[in-house]
Amino acid sequence: MNELPNVEQSYAVELVRKTIHLCSLSIPIVYYFVSKSTALTILLPLTFVFGVSDLARVYHAPTRALYHKLFGWLLRSHERNDSERRLNGATYVLLSACIFMWILPKVVFITAFSILIVSDTLAALIGRKFGRHRFLKKSFEGTTAFFLSGLVVVALSPKAAGIADEYLVGAIAALIGALVEAYFTFADDNLLVPASVGGTLWALYAILLPTVNVYALDIVR
Repeated sequence: MNELPNVEQSYAVELVRKTIHLCSLSIPIVYYFVSKSTALTILLPLTFVFGVSDLARVYHAPTRALYHKLFGWLLRSHERNDSERRLNGATYVLLSACIFMWILPKVVFITAFSILIVSDTLAALIGRKFGRHRFLKKSFEGTTAFFLSGLVVVALSPKAAGIADEYLVGAIAALIGALVEAYFTFADDNLLVPASVGGTLWALYAILLPTVNVYALDIVR
């Protein structure tokens, strides 16, 4: 048995897990400076390695035993549950990055994925530490932290044209992301959040800002 406290027992372990999660912010930051093909050339092999090792953890008992011995304290209960056969959060983050980087315009991906990394992290930390009031299926405090931090991300993220209306559509997308994160539990947040934020943001650009070239940042810098 692993004697270290796991992430559900210890807020300190939750902090470690979320600090690791924040390292994924390097993905949209690096992507800003390189082309989509270059970014995917880096991400796809990395995702493959993580995915294969995670599948080995799920389906190969000796690998699972070693993995749980070394990293079991960082895994949530559903990730440790052998019967559920769930991939871990890191694998979902990388899969999400590859999928949505391929689908979304760069300006949309950078905002949506940054909100995933920053806002989902703060929602978990604030909700776990200070959550007192139920909101949908999460806490009001955590959802508020998600939305407010999402506004900060929107304010700091690059824009296609640099006009004020881009901040408005970004704020709406952040709100939708907060509501989706608080309500839907049928899929991993690492997929749900960028899908909801990115889909909303892209749609709002098309509907409210049709003259803005949403692919402006996709030109190799």
